[in-house]
Amino acid sequence: MRRYIFDTLHPEIYHGHNKKPPYFEGWYYKLISADENTRYAVIPGIFREKTSSKDHCFVQVLNGMTGEATYHEYPVDAFQADRETFDVWVGPNHFRRDCLSLNIDDGQTQINGVIKLGDGVGWPVSVAEPGVMGWYAWLPIMECYHGILSFGHEINGTLQINGQTANFDSGRGYIEKDWGQSFPSAYVWMQTNHFDTPDTSLMASIAIIPSLGRSFAGHIAGFYHRGVLHKMTTYTNASVERLHLDDQHVYYTLKDRNYRLELVAERRSGGLLKAPIRTEMHKRVDETMQSTVQVKFSTLDGHILYEGEGRNTALEVHGTLDKLQEMI
Repeated sequence: MRRYIFDTLHPEIYHGHNKKPPYFEGWYYKLISADENTRYAVIPGIFREKTSSKDHCFVQVLNGMTGEATYHEYPVDAFQADRETFDVWVGPNHFRRDCLSLNIDDGQTQINGVIKLGDGVGWPVSVAEPGVMGWYAWLPIMECYHGILSFGHEINGTLQINGQTANFDSGRGYIEKDWGQSFPSAYVWMQTNHFDTPDTSLMASIAIIPSLGRSFAGHIAGFYHRGVLHKMTTYTNASVERLHLDDQHVYYTLKDRNYRLELVAERRSGGLLKAPIRTEMHKRVDETMQSTVQVKFSTLDGHILYEGEGRNTALEVHGTLDKLQEMI
């Protein structure tokens, strides 16, 4: 029980020690150069399934400008993680909250270098609400758990990628993670921390959440602006006013007792990432890093507190979306 409490109150660390398969865990680093012309996502993780025949650890790399995605697989015993802190090795690649070090050379791609990560604010953790999932994080029956480790921070360093130098000095980063048995069967997720107004960041998602034989549409949105995190989530009793998807846009509006958050994200093509289902890492998720999202944050009586556009938006729209929309 003590270990369970410690893990729940530390969403950033590896949670898979002694977990029965199927099980996955992965961290998501977003790296944007200062001129915004170089964009990468780096995703280290581990996957284990019941027969152990497909067990492995991995590093995924997405070029957000070209959509090229590469998947670098290592034996499962090449994964090492500290029990008390966020300190993870995937083969020769090292990942922490304050830096990441890549040493990939597998015939598919060559990536080497170190990126240092500055201080940033994550989703607050308390006993009542241990992170972005709120009190749901205490439930051992959830299919997928989520954590936000940093809404935004400065990054510095370079990566040598197939002989080309990618310079991230004075760039911008973001870190989140997922762990559990499987990704949701349908979800929408978007994230950006590139606004004209400094110290502004957005993460919003909605997904089909299975629970005790039934399912519901669970939603999480955090709008961080000038040092204040505005939460609109299922567990804070915020409601979804609108979720509409077409080929060009995602329209997503939430409200609570005081505020309304209106989001219009532009859909663009991206790269295919592998995502966990219970039996394998399945190549199925299209993620772009070239979207924009129009954000309007206002009081319920119409007083606009913020209105602007988020650039370099990471966007995933996946799964049985008709069913997700029907649940609203």
